[in-house]
Amino acid sequence: MTIRIPDIVTLRATRPEAVAEAAARRTRRPLLGDSGRLMIVAADHPARGALAVGDRRLAMANRPELLERLCLALSRPGVDGVLATADILEDLLLLGALDGKIAMGSLNRGGLAGAGFEMDDRFTGHRPEDLARLGFDAGKLLLRIDYADPGSLTTLESTARAIDAMAALRLPTFVEPFISRRIDGKVVNDLSAQAVTTSVAIASGLGGTSAYTWLKLPVTADPDDMARVCETSTLPTVLLGGEVGADQDAAYEKWRTALRLPTVRGLIVGRSLLYPADGDVAKAVDTAVGLL
Repeated sequence: MTIRIPDIVTLRATRPEAVAEAAARRTRRPLLGDSGRLMIVAADHPARGALAVGDRRLAMANRPELLERLCLALSRPGVDGVLATADILEDLLLLGALDGKIAMGSLNRGGLAGAGFEMDDRFTGHRPEDLARLGFDAGKLLLRIDYADPGSLTTLESTARAIDAMAALRLPTFVEPFISRRIDGKVVNDLSAQAVTTSVAIASGLGGTSAYTWLKLPVTADPDDMARVCETSTLPTVLLGGEVGADQDAAYEKWRTALRLPTVRGLIVGRSLLYPADGDVAKAVDTAVGLL
């Protein structure tokens, strides 16, 4: 697909209602298809100020390139949809790239990468009513818990209320929990089995109902521990991708092993697929789909 940025800008400037019109025209589908699996490409990083990919500090700041990579990924067989913030999802709507795809909105983007208030992760993205109004299919939120940071309590309470609001609208909420801490001023997520297990237990009990709650979990530092981690909850789970690594084959093997677990239903992966080390987006996406 050729991305014509001037056309998008002209529509946004002269006919802002075109976004709602495109949303109304969009062909929708069930969250899970016949396979019972879910393959979602994630692109909600920029609104958190997390623009780096590998040694490219501003890689995701190039919107035309990001949209091209997203459209290519969405065109590959087996890709079910995309997770993004309002600006990116609306660009994709105007491009017609979301027909027949899952559109998942990102709810909390207030915990900016590197900020002193990073753990006070307020809900500055999609509201549940926004997702319902545009006919989007699900929402995702990040829940980082630092026992030493009071801002985590605000995030916990806000997360519970967001889960309630989403459930009232019968919209699935994908909760991405971490036990985190600051090391030399930088927030670091603990991927040990104990920490991930604890985060799962906390996240699973938030809100007045868990009927529409999914979990979005990292593969633990020792992949052999994932079976015990996933025994902590009966909530359906997807695996997240994480940073781009030099040994992508090792990451694929970790995902393959975890995908055999009974609660794991798919993948939500971003930079690893959109900006693979060899630059071949189609190959990276097809490989990930093959794991399912």
